[in-house]
Amino acid sequence: MTRAQQTISIGLLVTSLYLALFFDLVPIPAVIQEQILPFWALVSFGAYLLFKLGWGVLTFNDVPAAHRELMSEVDQAKKELRTLGVDVD
Repeated sequence: MTRAQQTISIGLLVTSLYLALFFDLVPIPAVIQEQILPFWALVSFGAYLLFKLGWGVLTFNDVPAAHRELMSEVDQAKKELRTLGVDVD
């Protein structure tokens, strides 16, 4: 399973659970359903995105193949810009 498939499947699972709670398919108190659940979902989603961003930045150097690929693309871009007469250094 690719990372995109995994992310989509987890997103669909979380969305279906949230909608089941929001549309009262699973009975919960009205205060939780109307006030706490939307705020909790927003904060949790933001925390998840910040965690994924931080983890990606933290482990970037642990992926040597991606680092080499990125550096070769930077070198190629510099060469192309130099041929166009742009000073890149």
